[in-house]
Amino acid sequence: MEERAHHRRSPEGLWPEARSVIALGMSYAPASDPLRLADENGIGRISTYAQGADYHDTVKKALKHLARWIVSEGERQGLGPVGVKVFTDTAPVMEKPLAAAAGLGWQGKHTNMVSREHGSWLFLGEIYTTLDLPPSPPGRDRCGSCRACQDACPTDAFPAPYRLDARRCVSYLTIEHKGPVPEDLREGLGNRIYGCDDCLAVCPWNKFAATARRMKAFLPRAELTAPDLADLLTLDDTGFRALFSGSPIKRIGRDRFVRNCLYAAGNSGRSALLGQVEALLGDPDPGVADAARWACDRLRSSPPSADDGEARVRRVP
Repeated sequence: MEERAHHRRSPEGLWPEARSVIALGMSYAPASDPLRLADENGIGRISTYAQGADYHDTVKKALKHLARWIVSEGERQGLGPVGVKVFTDTAPVMEKPLAAAAGLGWQGKHTNMVSREHGSWLFLGEIYTTLDLPPSPPGRDRCGSCRACQDACPTDAFPAPYRLDARRCVSYLTIEHKGPVPEDLREGLGNRIYGCDDCLAVCPWNKFAATARRMKAFLPRAELTAPDLADLLTLDDTGFRALFSGSPIKRIGRDRFVRNCLYAAGNSGRSALLGQVEALLGDPDPGVADAARWACDRLRSSPPSADDGEARVRRVP
């Protein structure tokens, strides 16, 4: 990020010919409460946005369709050659400030976009163009005195409203962070194995968000809504790639994903998982082996859980 800061300062920094930015959002509002599995210790929690198909593909396809129409319409109206570039979380683009400036909503205290219509559940995309377009009125901050998102964070990643310390953010730690997660933050991960929805899910503006049913690609895959940790801990690289084909989870690779599952197992208190955890103590990946040692220590010192004797009813095919 530091190396490409000059690209983020303005759209012209990334593309000097850009004169306007068209900011767009697509709702992925879930049908069920993303926090419902918080106390299901044998289950891994996957962020809502990652339970369906890879949003990059879906959003970019829609952006390209609209961009082609803009070029065609511009030429039809005699505006000459119209240049366009499309982006969705794939380039050094300040998506959230641009979306706020375009009036899609405002950056909430959790630093993500909030919409009066769609709550905190928006995928963002942008079309940079050489056209000079009249600007839309910017969004107005409507967070007021609410601090629900700040209080919900399990790792205290918000040093102040509207400020996020990514080094403590569960989404960053489970997706972007390579190698072992700092030990003082592992317990805060709970059973979250890819991303975190907590600060988004508690936003009061979500009550106005209708479930996103029109985009079938965003609907959750059954095997990813409540996956069993016991099954996920047995994944090798081939099994991981097969399970997460077409999913954004695939990009973090088997090692980082299994590392996350081991942290969740260590937090579960379920000694029934000890066998799967012990099998990973000699894993070739140092991060996985370290997480397995940590999880073993936690499980061996945990009192027997009432859940250990229950049959598992959620399984990953």
